[in-house]
This record gives sequence, C-alpha cells and structure tokens, in this order.
Amino acid sequence: MALKVGIAGLGAIGLHLAKALDQGVEGLELAAVAARDHAKAAANLAGFTRKPAITSLAGLADVADIVVEAAPAAAFEEVATAAIAKGRIFVPSSCGALLPRMHLIEAAKRSGARIIVPTGALLGLDAVRAAAEGEVASVTIETRKPPRGLVGAPYLEKHKIDVTVITTKALVFKGNAFDAAQGFPANVNVAAALALAGIGPERTMVEIWADPEVTRNTHTIRVEAAAARLTMTIENVPSEENPRTGKITPLSILACLRGLTSTLKVGS
Repeated sequence: MALKVGIAGLGAIGLHLAKALDQGVEGLELAAVAARDHAKAAANLAGFTRKPAITSLAGLADVADIVVEAAPAAAFEEVATAAIAKGRIFVPSSCGALLPRMHLIEAAKRSGARIIVPTGALLGLDAVRAAAEGEVASVTIETRKPPRGLVGAPYLEKHKIDVTVITTKALVFKGNAFDAAQGFPANVNVAAALALAGIGPERTMVEIWADPEVTRNTHTIRVEAAAARLTMTIENVPSEENPRTGKITPLSILACLRGLTSTLKVGS
C-alpha cells in the first residue's frame, strides 16, 4: 500500500514536488495539499492526473502518512505540531525553523512521529554525521548569495542593512547556526541541517556573504575532525520563483521520500 503524502505550500518547492508525485513515484501517493489561497491552489492542480484534496495546514496530518512542510516560515509550527501530534513522518524543508523549536523533537518521541530532514541544498551530510560519531574540533559553513536572495531577512532589517545597494561582496553575518537561523530563516536551512547532522547549532559557525559577483547560492563547508578533514563546496542554481531557494531543494525532498519506500537506499 502506498504511503499518502501531504504537502504544505505550493510555491517554488511544494508545487514542483507535487507535480513529480502526480507523475508517479512507486510507493507514494499525493493525497493532499495545503495553501493559503485555495482557489489558486486548485488552479495549480488543474492539470493533475489525480487531484489531491486541498486542506488546512493542520488538516494535512488527518489524511497523510507523510507531511512535507514547504510553506512560509509563519506556517511552520502549525504544520509541524499537527503532524507530530498525529505520529506522522514530518519532512521539513525549513529545517532552520527546528533550531528554536527543539521541543518538537521531544514531542515526536512521545507521539511516535519521525522528523526526517532532507539533505536539501547541501552535500556531504553522511560524512558529517559519520565524523560526528567521533571527536570534531570545528564545523563552519560559508554561504554566498546574490544580494536579492537575502532581501527581507530579519537580521538585515533589524540592523538596517540594505543589501540591494551592495556592489562588492560583503560579510553581512558571522555567528553560530542558532543565531543565523533566527536572523535568516529563509536562507540558512543548509546551516541548520549541517548543525543537526554534526555538532549542534551553538558550535556550528556560519558566515553569510552578499555577493553581487555570484549567480548561484554557494555553500562551502569545512569540518575538522579526528577521523577526517572535510572541505565541500556546492553551487546551487536559484529557483526562478524564489531566489532564496535552490532548484535542487524539491529534488532533494523527492529523493528523501523515495528513500522511505525504496528497496535499495544509498546514503541519506
């Protein structure tokens, strides 16, 4: 029997994922979607082979075995809380929102839910997880984005930093992953995933650069561990719909979902 999937949000991530599931993925069935504008959601689903139900954010957990969060940051807790309370598999695309909400992990332990963080725009999480089984001296991530991809970040607004006028690369944030997730909730999901896979958000250090010379969201990870020294760089093509999101993100979630039902699973 196929696992039923519910998707919160039909934006740059959610709609791409919904279309892929509608085309057919063995062991998975798109059962429901949730969006603020139901009429727009219905229009987006018009060409689907099997139209999923359109529900409220919390209602996804009533009809789906797997709840994928691909919604604006303000919706995260409602989607997560309902899915976890119902003992569902919760797959967050905004994993940075987990860092200030670690109580959700304790709630999942009580309900039997699972929280599965997809690799997203990052690489090497398997290696980081393996290294973290031993002694790790440091984990750092340097993120460089076109300035327009950082517009609207709470940290920038609080400190009155206008990235739209930046003409040369500029360091706009340096700190740990916990603070980065609060200041840049739409931009540092990669740093949050790295922190959760490795040595935690307080020891994982983050630099965020606004760089008008780059056209791709670029992340460089450096890990100093007893077992290995890791240096990894990935350049993600930004989504046309949302420059804060890489095109690889919905593909990563799809790969994550396939791994839940596939007979052969390689890595995370």
